[in-house]
Amino acid sequence: MRDAAPKTIYLKDYQPFGYDVESVELVFDLVPNATRVRASIRFVPKPEGDRNFFLHGEDLKLISASIDGTSVSPTISAEGLTCDVPDKPFLWEAEVEIDPQGNTALEGLYMSNGMYCTQCEAEGFRKITYYPDRPDVLSIFTVTINGPHPVLLSNGNPTASAHHSATWHDPWPKPAYLFALVAGDLVAHSDSFVTRAGRHVDLNLWVRKGDLHKCAFGMQALKDSMRWDEKVYGREYDLDVFNIVAVDDFNMGAMENKGLNIFNSSAVLASPETATDANFERIEAIIAHEYFHNWTGNRITCRDWFQLCLKEGLTVFRDSQFTSDMRSAPVKRIGDVIDLRARQFAEDQGPLAHPVRPESFQEINNFYTATVYEKGAEVIAMLKRLVGDDAYAQALDLYFERHDGQACTIEDWLKVFEDTTGRDLTQFKRWYSQAGTPRLKVEDSFENGTYTLTFTQSLAPSKATPEPAPQVIPIAVGLLGVDGREVRATQVLEMTEATQSFRFDGLDGRPVPSILRGFSAPVILERAVPEGENAFLLAHDTDPFNRWDAGRTLARQSLIAMIREGAKSDPAYLDGIHAVLADDTLDPAYRALMLSLPSQGDLATALYDMGETPDPDAIWRARQNMQKALAAHLADLLTHVFGRHQVHEDYAPDAEQAGKRALTGAVLALKTRRDLGAAAQVQFNNASNMTQKIGALACLVRAGRGREALASFEAQWRDDRLVMDKWFALQVIEANPDQAAGTAERLTRHTDFNWKNPNRFRAVLGALVMNHAGFHAADGSGYRLLADWLIRLDPVNPQTTARMCSAFQTWRRYDTRRQALIAEALDRILATPDLSRDTTEMLTRIRNA
Repeated sequence: MRDAAPKTIYLKDYQPFGYDVESVELVFDLVPNATRVRASIRFVPKPEGDRNFFLHGEDLKLISASIDGTSVSPTISAEGLTCDVPDKPFLWEAEVEIDPQGNTALEGLYMSNGMYCTQCEAEGFRKITYYPDRPDVLSIFTVTINGPHPVLLSNGNPTASAHHSATWHDPWPKPAYLFALVAGDLVAHSDSFVTRAGRHVDLNLWVRKGDLHKCAFGMQALKDSMRWDEKVYGREYDLDVFNIVAVDDFNMGAMENKGLNIFNSSAVLASPETATDANFERIEAIIAHEYFHNWTGNRITCRDWFQLCLKEGLTVFRDSQFTSDMRSAPVKRIGDVIDLRARQFAEDQGPLAHPVRPESFQEINNFYTATVYEKGAEVIAMLKRLVGDDAYAQALDLYFERHDGQACTIEDWLKVFEDTTGRDLTQFKRWYSQAGTPRLKVEDSFENGTYTLTFTQSLAPSKATPEPAPQVIPIAVGLLGVDGREVRATQVLEMTEATQSFRFDGLDGRPVPSILRGFSAPVILERAVPEGENAFLLAHDTDPFNRWDAGRTLARQSLIAMIREGAKSDPAYLDGIHAVLADDTLDPAYRALMLSLPSQGDLATALYDMGETPDPDAIWRARQNMQKALAAHLADLLTHVFGRHQVHEDYAPDAEQAGKRALTGAVLALKTRRDLGAAAQVQFNNASNMTQKIGALACLVRAGRGREALASFEAQWRDDRLVMDKWFALQVIEANPDQAAGTAERLTRHTDFNWKNPNRFRAVLGALVMNHAGFHAADGSGYRLLADWLIRLDPVNPQTTARMCSAFQTWRRYDTRRQALIAEALDRILATPDLSRDTTEMLTRIRNA
């Protein structure tokens, strides 16, 4: 176990490694509990740099070490080794022994159901051999794998194979975090791709034998991604083979290792019978994301881990573009913002707040956050919005040309935009260095044909950003006339000052503003909206995002009134949603989003922002009552819409069919409020795809008639681990608040609950957190159960444990009783002997908020 109280690492202290690594040769002799790794590494001293020769290494048994063939005895610590080395180029050779079978942390080289696999980002390679495990050390790797396995894979191109042996060579320099190895009894779904330059690429999706029928969609998504990256970014693939491997035990969604992407099986395997439309879309996006990393992350990587957003923010933005092109751009944008507000805004407003590029960390695994990924992507989107599409494309071409094969910084990234456009991006850079979500207050006036919008931006001081300064905020604005017609098309206003006004002249009457169209900046908009304006925008706004947001605002306001005063649902909101549902010219997926309500967490945040203490039980009751009101108000449309948008063709996971199923699924949930599950039972019995099957099952559970359906579902799918994850999660998420913790506890005693598998752990304990009122049950049962399991999981898998700790990050917003119960749970975890530094850092930050 590593030191639970490590030193803090600061960006300002960065020093380059004192040696270049010309080449790396690795030989693996695979044995479950005693794998031998032989490394031959050529080091060349740099003219300048830190000549302290330190190689990272953890949980390694050193067998031998030599320099230029002469045996040496390095000084070994828990973090690595030091050694006297010559002041000239030299060959370092070392042999170590490691224990993949006993590696339950799932980083480095480990085993998953008999398969060897790796996860080296961020700092897992140091658990494989002694090496300068940092992203700015790039080298050419040649890897030989010896083991009694039919399939032996590593990065790059295959160069030799023999009985129980294979050699791979990656011609492109890469940091150690991109190293990958897989060995096991696997089968391949194979295909090929020809790049626009004529390079033939062999494509393989490697899976266990029983999963071969779940590969076709993933392969098509890969080919679509390769084609899109050539068309939109001019980026071609650069090896002879591209391999993807599905792994059951994996902490993350997937990993972009050069030429050998390793995927959590949930992020790549799909068939109509076992995966929902949401699963298919997620798989398509994750495959695209990891493939796009080939250029934005692999060919150009990060100088240090503080620059993580350089590869992740940019690649998230690229995969969002891809999904928008493949599916519905408005629906994708709305979905991204729902996720951003739920996860990243909460992060920004709590003890885990940090800038997109943090200034310090103790455990880098704790900074794979919504701020780095999702807010990082929003920063890229703003930059593109400010400079324009053409300048963005030119800047990206320059970025790839200038920095190919380098480990770069945010400064390198912004410099290509400055050189391309001539703009000074000094102020824009504050988006990378300031923590928190800016608030944008808006006031307006109209006089003599001139409409004026005055914006005031503010950012709350925090430990990470004690003295915030004004940022560059692109504000997309359109103006509507009283008849609903657009009198000013969308214009992007560039705000640079703390307070700034913008004028619109030549108007015949006072317009209705549509502000922050497309969610043009990740800010919180504050404006005293005249009565009736949101209903007007819901009916008339030509911007799909703002039209949805107007409806969401009406719903939120109505729900808050219901929570505070027991008021009835707002008729204006109900009438607006009725009009949307009746409008067959609208995309079904868009209408399905319109029918969804703000989440319980969203409402808790809204109340807290108003200076109130949110009551999870009152929030849950208000949403239940609103759903009943919607079902009653839309009763004349539900049966018609449900029948009209049924899909009668063979299942296809495309946007058109998925949109129809999303709409009928949302309508079925409302119908269930009235028929107590009669229609849901029919759909459950007859469903030929998982989207409709699981949707109907959720309705039956909510209606209190899910017992037989749950048993039937389990009997049918007990041998499919990914489908069973759905079965576990659904029961906890849909449980009434007073039953949620009990349901989760009961499921942890199920014979198929494998708590060491991250997917299954999250399916139960993660689902409990998603049941907002259930997790925050007044008796503290949710807190106690999660704490019990985090204490148990931490010595086995610190990464998953630490990430689950974020469930407690908003604890200060609740009443004193709940705060005391959470504090008790946090203190109990922190008092655990030998708590990992991953979990210690997370909980200390949360507890000391």
